[in-house]
Amino acid sequence: MTMTDPKREKIKPYEEDSAGKKEQVTRMFDNIAGGYDFLNRLLSARFDVKWRNKLTSQILVHSPKNILDVATGTGDVAITLGHKDKNVLIDGVDISRKMLDVAEKKVRREKMEDRIKLSVEDAENLSMKNETYDVVTASFGVRNFENLQKGLSEMHRVLRPGGHIYILEFSKPKIFPFKQGYNFYFQNILPFIGKIRSGDAKAYQYLYESVQAFPDREKFLDKLQEVGFNSVQCTELTLGICQIYSGKK
Repeated sequence: MTMTDPKREKIKPYEEDSAGKKEQVTRMFDNIAGGYDFLNRLLSARFDVKWRNKLTSQILVHSPKNILDVATGTGDVAITLGHKDKNVLIDGVDISRKMLDVAEKKVRREKMEDRIKLSVEDAENLSMKNETYDVVTASFGVRNFENLQKGLSEMHRVLRPGGHIYILEFSKPKIFPFKQGYNFYFQNILPFIGKIRSGDAKAYQYLYESVQAFPDREKFLDKLQEVGFNSVQCTELTLGICQIYSGKK
């Protein structure tokens, strides 16, 4: 039986709205899709590029033939994988149609339409058949799942036996005084810049709140094991801002 985490469930982009988390997250990403890439580079000081390079290098060690990129957003991870391995096939899925519209333009620009296929999917109810992919990955997406266990179970289901999962996600730094500076930036500066550039301050306020509520490090490794993954581990990036979580089916 899968259950929602009450703490995570109440963290929503638009708290005054009665809609569920999934609907609100979809609306939020539709709202900010146009400026998403620019703000990612600006607000992360381009560390997001380094993080994706680290993630994709770890994935391609296994020489996968096909990959599912869950919560693909504007397609940066899928495109990076496509550049690094000319033979890999990637299915990118996301709940936000407008994010995928941006991703499709980028895929066409890179002339990767034959290797990267994009579609609207709910990560907690994937349409793919059992044991389809060699690798399943997600970047900065799983903390937005309404039901984390269900989403991870779906990722496990569509993996072939022996396949690997790789998840890049924000975590909470622990080192003083970096932790305090990070929290101030994410609570105060990031929502202000986000409001100016995207018109949606709540989306970037939600980013901080969702990271705080997310079960990171050992707690997330426990979540992976609960749905059936083994050989789980995490790699810390940039003083603990992010983690790469991995496991094997």
